[in-house]
Amino acid sequence: MKKKGISKILIGICLVLVLALAIPFMSGCGPAMEYKIGLTQFATHPAADAGRQGFIDALADAGFIEGENVEYDYQNPEGDATAEQAIAQKFASEKVDLIFSFGTRISQQCVNATEGTDIPVVFCAITDPVAAGLVADWDHPSENVTGTSDMIEMDSTVDLILEIVPVVERLGTIYNAGETNSLVLVEALKEVCSTLGIDVVEATVSTSADIQVAAQSLVGRVDAIWVGTDNTVVSGLEAVIKVCEDNQIPFFPSDDPSIERGGIACLGFDYYDVGYQTGEMAVRILEGTSACDIPVELGKIFSYTVNTAAAERYGVTIPQAILDKALTTYEE
Repeated sequence: MKKKGISKILIGICLVLVLALAIPFMSGCGPAMEYKIGLTQFATHPAADAGRQGFIDALADAGFIEGENVEYDYQNPEGDATAEQAIAQKFASEKVDLIFSFGTRISQQCVNATEGTDIPVVFCAITDPVAAGLVADWDHPSENVTGTSDMIEMDSTVDLILEIVPVVERLGTIYNAGETNSLVLVEALKEVCSTLGIDVVEATVSTSADIQVAAQSLVGRVDAIWVGTDNTVVSGLEAVIKVCEDNQIPFFPSDDPSIERGGIACLGFDYYDVGYQTGEMAVRILEGTSACDIPVELGKIFSYTVNTAAAERYGVTIPQAILDKALTTYEE
């Protein structure tokens, strides 16, 4: 009887040990890295960098922490089309859990590479995702793709320019005709300006190396220059700024980082906010909502950004009414 009792005790201890070892696996505890997310953007650029950081912070605030349960694979093609395709294919072949993309062409590559897979693509700050072919419409009920748009309020943008430079009769613009989003914005600009009797003078580029020549071609032909969220032009914005400053042509880019670099004013987005909003959409996907059930969203926060020092260099004065409304003011 004594030996039998000892055997029962030993068996009981063994069962306890087995259960103790098995419980972590039975409860679903796995490796620390539970999600792998591909991050990519068209190039190193202040707006894109801010958008990516906003995305990462939104996920972290929701409990998706890099190094704990998320691994980020950040790939930057620096504007090279061949590299963009390779990055998209890399993410698809490695079957990442989700892709974040900033920039039209790189987003198009990611959507094409993941077609027929279950990898969701979440794009950030694409002006017109329908025209870019990323989704069929803003509700996209059959596509594993969603994201945010940074569509500009063109009426308000032209009004802002006229408040600061009332004498504009010819408005110059520089853009890459190969960027779908830029074509959409330029058409919207021409439509608004035509109702106001303003001529739009266009200069196109293919690469950032063309920007200075394009800007120089507008000298003597325009009263001010406006640039949209064109990735090619904004990546080489200093060339435009130099031409404008040297020739006293008021310059109006369309985003906060570009105003800080030397533009006068804009009504636009803080791309960190847009990235954070995009990250909130990604959280819903990681928590189980299908990307096709999340409509594309317009950036939610518009604000005025002004640069008083830049305005002085261009020989113009920003009205106090605009200064009072500005969320961000750069003075140096």
